[in-house]
Amino acid sequence: QVQLVESGGGLVQAGGSLRLSCAASRSSFSFNSMGWYRQAPGKQRDLVAAITSDGSTNYADSVKGRFTISRDNAKNTWYLQMNSLKPEDTAVYYCNAVEKLPLHGVIAYWGQGTQVTVSS
Repeated sequence: QVQLVESGGGLVQAGGSLRLSCAASRSSFSFNSMGWYRQAPGKQRDLVAAITSDGSTNYADSVKGRFTISRDNAKNTWYLQMNSLKPEDTAVYYCNAVEKLPLHGVIAYWGQGTQVTVSS
């Protein structure tokens, strides 16, 4: 079993920055992708950004140019640098990892979530 632990959320004014971190309890080399999702009250959980094992990245249109996902395999950690934050970025942010296992198929792991609140 893999545990993902997020950190870095908080309250920030519009235009400010935050960096979220997600630390995995074991090596992240076997993960096919790592990412960040967010869920605002009353809304579904949506993909914010993802990075694959070969380093390809994918971003939601709403965060392109403002957010950057990166990873440090040596630390089993990935990050979400969030700049130029807007009130509409307010949500609970969840980190995610996907692993494809030969006998078990695709397994998704989730962190516990960290609150990001952007004040206007």
